[in-house]
Amino acid sequence: MRRSFLLGAMAWAAAVVSAAPARAHVSLQPSEAVAGNYFQTSLSVPHGCDGTATVAVRIKIPDGVLSVKPQFKPGWTVEFKTRKIEGEQPKLHGKTITETVDEVSWRGGSLPDNLYDTFGLVMKLPDAAGKTLYFPVVQECEKGVHRWIELPAAGRAADALKEPAPGLRLKPKAP
Repeated sequence: MRRSFLLGAMAWAAAVVSAAPARAHVSLQPSEAVAGNYFQTSLSVPHGCDGTATVAVRIKIPDGVLSVKPQFKPGWTVEFKTRKIEGEQPKLHGKTITETVDEVSWRGGSLPDNLYDTFGLVMKLPDAAGKTLYFPVVQECEKGVHRWIELPAAGRAADALKEPAPGLRLKPKAP
């Protein structure tokens, strides 16, 4: 019995250690969605910067995302930056869209380093099945900053990057 307990404890410890790097990064949860649909996701912020609290989170919205609505968070203010849509003007709910959200930022709150929180988004995704959209994030803290903005090179995995941008994999619609 003692041996099986020890083996179980070792297996648990190995699982925790191997999962730790994945939890250390800012990520989108869920990180897969059906292309062309509306989608709700949350930006998960698992820690601060070198032991200090997170005080601002900014997320860059990739091209092709037409509509973005961020989650209200008590104690935080939400700001938007917009950009003009180049080329053909898409329609959304029967209206021609000439600009879209370029960046969303939450500021003014305080997320202690030893706690995590999520920052939600609802968005209209592009119809680009098989593509991964990247959402670069800048996490500002009382002391320091994390720039989760690194994009993997073609054919490379984001796991090898120090501060990877969260990615959202677009799946095809069901037949």
